[in-house]
Amino acid sequence: MKYLVVLGDGMADRPIEELGGKTPLEYADTPTMDAYSKMSEIGMVHTIPDGMKPGSDTANLSVLGYDPKKYYSGRSPLEALSIGVDMKTTDIALRCNIVTVSTDDLPYEQKTIIDHSSSEISTEDAAILLDAVRKELETDVYKFYVGTSYRHLTIWDKGEVVELTPPHDVLGQTIGQYLPKDDVLREMMKRSYDILADHPINRQRIKEGLNPANSIWFWGAGTRPMLSSFEEKTGHKGAMISAVDLLKGIAVGAQMKVIEVEGANGGLETNYEGKAKAAVDALLNGGCDFAYIHLEAPDEMGHQGSVERKVKAIENLDKRIIKNVVEELEKAGVDFRMLVLPDHPTPIVLRTHTGDPVPYMLYDSTDKKNNTWNYNEKDAGASGNYIAEGHTIIDHLFAK
Repeated sequence: MKYLVVLGDGMADRPIEELGGKTPLEYADTPTMDAYSKMSEIGMVHTIPDGMKPGSDTANLSVLGYDPKKYYSGRSPLEALSIGVDMKTTDIALRCNIVTVSTDDLPYEQKTIIDHSSSEISTEDAAILLDAVRKELETDVYKFYVGTSYRHLTIWDKGEVVELTPPHDVLGQTIGQYLPKDDVLREMMKRSYDILADHPINRQRIKEGLNPANSIWFWGAGTRPMLSSFEEKTGHKGAMISAVDLLKGIAVGAQMKVIEVEGANGGLETNYEGKAKAAVDALLNGGCDFAYIHLEAPDEMGHQGSVERKVKAIENLDKRIIKNVVEELEKAGVDFRMLVLPDHPTPIVLRTHTGDPVPYMLYDSTDKKNNTWNYNEKDAGASGNYIAEGHTIIDHLFAK
């Protein structure tokens, strides 16, 4: 038996008037998911433990079977694992986004955060900008490391886990009240604007109609993570397919195989077919019996507040990943169990995460159901199936 999780990050949503009162998942043209849902168990699962912030970090740990209340030590330390930073026990990792703040003449504290991803900036451009920041701000205490796209890393030697606000939680708002209380972190963010605002890359981006990547933004502080081996924990050898450092970092910490897919970038125009092929290869030829395919695009489009692009991301997941994977596994004649779900909702109306339960679909090629429902929030809620503790859903997949 082969096992796989197909996770559409932030795919769940709320009914949207523009879509006739449907959610993007309900509205999207998803023939593959709708066909397989009629042969599957569907229901709702609560991936975010009560009292914890709804993030892709806590939610994906849950889906992989790691109770966030036990294993979570912060988001950035997981990304540090992916980047290859060997954290000391006294280190604090911080996410260092390169964001867009308003280009008015107001003091930094009175500026507005426009875009948490700087128009989904390329890693190549972001690396040049981060290098400019590094030359001015890096010390023996604060070190900067390049990640992917707008997502980068700062290591704070002998630091502390301070309260910091994710930039995607305050889009369109004045930033003053959300800046770090720590004087040094706050001053570095302010100075980064002076360094980046008139950088040649940003002058060119503005000419091209793109948002300038004109400030760093610290958030997600945490200590070195201590995850147990996924294989020892579950008895299954797993592979992670994702463009996002967070997911790759979780996999590194869990001693899973990390598969890099050329052209996978965490955006809407990612390499969907490459991800599907990587998962099939891992399951059929790579010595793995479990694959985790993570797609960031629905979440990014939710943060952007784009209904049309979120629907498109869901349709791409259906037609360019799930369809390819199931067709190849069926062609190979292998038995498999497939779990499809989001990690958390990213409602268009909010442009940030919530901790609401999410719909899941569990298909077993050896035990096909006979139902009438489609895969969406409404039908999953009506099914009556509910998993209260998200970290147990992996056992459900493995039929334990």
